[in-house]
Amino acid sequence: VLIPNNRLLKCLECGYHKKISDDDTKNYIMEQDVSDKNEIIVSGDKVNAMPTTKGLCYRCGNRELEWWMVQMHRSDEAETRFYRCTKCGNTWRRSN
Repeated sequence: VLIPNNRLLKCLECGYHKKISDDDTKNYIMEQDVSDKNEIIVSGDKVNAMPTTKGLCYRCGNRELEWWMVQMHRSDEAETRFYRCTKCGNTWRRSN
């Protein structure tokens, strides 16, 4: 999901971002139907959409990591697991 933020569309999971030009704004309609404003929570904090696990970041020593899996090769080969430190953002991968 790409979230609009300061003339950018940004993915909170992978960090991908795309600059929104004036031409792009003609193609996108962003609207939100809000019936009960008391149910809305607005936060400037990063939304954590990734599962976490206990592990060790070899850069900063933090013991909480986000993780996700990607099929990098053929389907008969094991998936590659990626880890990202929740403190410093250091990212690495581990294959089986």
